[in-house]
Amino acid sequence: MTDASPRSGDLCGHAIGVFDSGVGGLTVLRALRARLPGESFVYLGDTARLPYGTKSRETVVRYSLQCAAQLVARDIKALVVACNTASGVALEALRERFAPLPVIGVLEPGARAAVAATRNGSIAVIATEGTVQGGAYQRAIAQLRFEVRIVARACPLFVALAEEGWTEGPIVESIARRYLDELFAPGPGRPDTLVLGCTHFPVLRDAIASVLGGTVTIVDSASTTADVVHDLLQANGLTNPVFATPRLSLLATDGASRFARVGGVFSGAPLTADDVEVVDL
Repeated sequence: MTDASPRSGDLCGHAIGVFDSGVGGLTVLRALRARLPGESFVYLGDTARLPYGTKSRETVVRYSLQCAAQLVARDIKALVVACNTASGVALEALRERFAPLPVIGVLEPGARAAVAATRNGSIAVIATEGTVQGGAYQRAIAQLRFEVRIVARACPLFVALAEEGWTEGPIVESIARRYLDELFAPGPGRPDTLVLGCTHFPVLRDAIASVLGGTVTIVDSASTTADVVHDLLQANGLTNPVFATPRLSLLATDGASRFARVGGVFSGAPLTADDVEVVDL
């Protein structure tokens, strides 16, 4: 890694590193590329060791440090942790190990956006089982506004639907109703804000919105994280010149073909195995 300060203009042209336990973080990458069209990115999906949500805290921290080291070795100027589990347990370890590199997780931006959006002080969170049981979103929201009512539910089938590319239609809406009807039952305290607390879930946003109707604000941690990264780069003088030609590198720790097949759903563009470099951590 370069010895230059992260405020140095020499770093402007360097890529932004993004990692996730798999392909779900490509929704974050997609939002980042839309918000920062002049920036280059290098994305790492730790597909050999997913999912992180079932691993111990110590293991997730170790895996996260290894993923980050792979990206830091490529002279990145900022690191985005696109995995909710890693954001919940490894962020401080990453910031300490790789200081002064800016490190941004998806959890804090999502929590802040939810608190800003709620009108009645009631927020629902849907995520993987590991994220819900770990309580990371609940703690982050409560730290920002302790009186907020928070309900959370694990929605594991949403992950499977997203990876199969089933993002709309009656089957998807039926499963969404099964998960969401109880959370959003009519009555006092019904949440007016929903946090999509898994990087797989943004591709199901339209189906979820259709089930909930227009009265619930949906917070997508991918887009809110992209806003935070944009503001951080500007504040630190790290924004790429508008005339720069952006580059994209995709890395995986296993299964380039599957990464490409499933990843196309999340990235919003077709991928091939040749687009993916397999690396060993």
